[in-house]
Amino acid sequence: MKQVTEIKKIGRGDRYKLFLDDEFVGVYEAEILARYCLKTGQSFDEDFFEKLAIENGDYACFNRGLNALEKSMKTKKMLRDYLREKGYPKQCIDRACDKLAEYGYINDESFCENFIISYRNQKSKRKMKYDLLSKGVNEEIVDRKLDEMLDADGEEEKCLRLAGKYLNGKDFDLKTKQKFYNHMAGKGYEFGQIANAWEKITNGRD
Repeated sequence: MKQVTEIKKIGRGDRYKLFLDDEFVGVYEAEILARYCLKTGQSFDEDFFEKLAIENGDYACFNRGLNALEKSMKTKKMLRDYLREKGYPKQCIDRACDKLAEYGYINDESFCENFIISYRNQKSKRKMKYDLLSKGVNEEIVDRKLDEMLDADGEEEKCLRLAGKYLNGKDFDLKTKQKFYNHMAGKGYEFGQIANAWEKITNGRD
């Protein structure tokens, strides 16, 4: 048996330090402590406190994930990485992500659609695919959404428009050309597309 010897509030939040037999055992959410009406002087067996720790971890991890999603949309991979960085155990992360996905807070297909809408005028199709894959979106979803939402014939036009915006007011010298090629490559355009845009804007000048 272990006895609750102290429950100490942390700052102004809803978290408490829990002490068993005068030994600090962890930080617990007020909701979890209230759920079991935990008070100093109470005694329980070790199984109870093991289950309490798991329940507390699940509750804290879920709410941390929910708060993160309320601030910005994330893929399941992005959320898992975020929660892992915050120190939550893998089992808690697994359960939290499954629950959040079940409730509709995580939807990689919706994330993909919103990402394409946000960057369709700023990045090439190739760059968007790379970014989405790195964020954990399934390749089948990425390819399907890019094909549905982007006009393949519009890539050359977009490349030319972005090139014109970058080169506006600049001298068409070798240094500018090198920087221009690097800039456009960073947006995911291939060498041939970049060279074609340079030729059209500068009329072949170097």
